[in-house]
Amino acid sequence: MPQIQLTPAERREHRANAHHLDPVVMIGGDGLTPAAQKEIDAALNAHGLIKVRVFGDDRAAREAMYQQLADDLNAAPIQHIGKLLVFWRPQPDKEKTLDEDRKPGPRDVKVLKFGRPGQRPEVKQLRVLGNQRLTAGGQIKRAKKPKKKSIKKGQAD
Repeated sequence: MPQIQLTPAERREHRANAHHLDPVVMIGGDGLTPAAQKEIDAALNAHGLIKVRVFGDDRAAREAMYQQLADDLNAAPIQHIGKLLVFWRPQPDKEKTLDEDRKPGPRDVKVLKFGRPGQRPEVKQLRVLGNQRLTAGGQIKRAKKPKKKSIKKGQAD
């Protein structure tokens, strides 16, 4: 597969974003093995922008490895500095699975508390959890549970 071509501005932006990253894959004395290539591919799928550390001292071998990885994994070579290689590949879209049993998560709500006339209302930022509700007065209470129907009343029908 051909490698991704980037403009110099895009490459510069990816280099800046990769500056604080730690290497996620280390390539040892055995060189570029299929297992190492598989790990780099998995890391690119998970993170998009990764650093790879090569422990070999041969610069020509590192340069060949850099180009081979970019070609084989369809990744853009961002930077080769010393023993660090930086690659970028756009992350695939993740499929969202909808789970009907999943409860709603926390949400942040702004509440206005009015005081005496002529004063400014007080703004409060509240976090409402999934099992809570916000009352009209601005208080947080537990969510109402649906009323259970009596077993005896169910049999009478």
